[in-house]
Amino acid sequence: MKVIAALLISTFLLTSCGSDNSTISSPGEVISCSSIETDPNIISGTTLECLDGNSKVVLEAIKGPAIINVWGSWCAPCREEMPFLRELAATGKVQIIGIDVEEPNMEKGRKFVVDQGITWPNLYDREGSTKSTFGPGVPITWYINSEGEVIYKHIGVLKSKDELFSDVAKYLGVKL
Repeated sequence: MKVIAALLISTFLLTSCGSDNSTISSPGEVISCSSIETDPNIISGTTLECLDGNSKVVLEAIKGPAIINVWGSWCAPCREEMPFLRELAATGKVQIIGIDVEEPNMEKGRKFVVDQGITWPNLYDREGSTKSTFGPGVPITWYINSEGEVIYKHIGVLKSKDELFSDVAKYLGVKL
């Protein structure tokens, strides 16, 4: 009886140590970056590969309104804010673009996308070439207006859905 009790307790403890994805209603999907709205007249600048491996995007050509969220699978605060970004994505009112930085390979980034329920396009910056643009840390979220101008930079983790939705309304004029 003691052996059975010990096995049950061990099983409970082992399963409770896993990551809690209970708020993720469905797996994410590596989305093509062809859906990213860009200015076709801007053809040079910081060019990043899409996490799907099939296309590239010039960062300076991204048109808004949009949010660019810089993350890494190794970043715990990045995981914390994903539920808020998923809720924003579900509204369909704002283009969201992710940038996976300093990942050793695309496969780790793709796994993060699926595991975190991400359903928007993500660019891949293996070398951290965007550090000079976004800064050295993650997460970072930029708000891009309809003219393609960065109008607000949120450094650090988004702390709530209300904070994110309020910033989207304030900086992008999108009512949610």
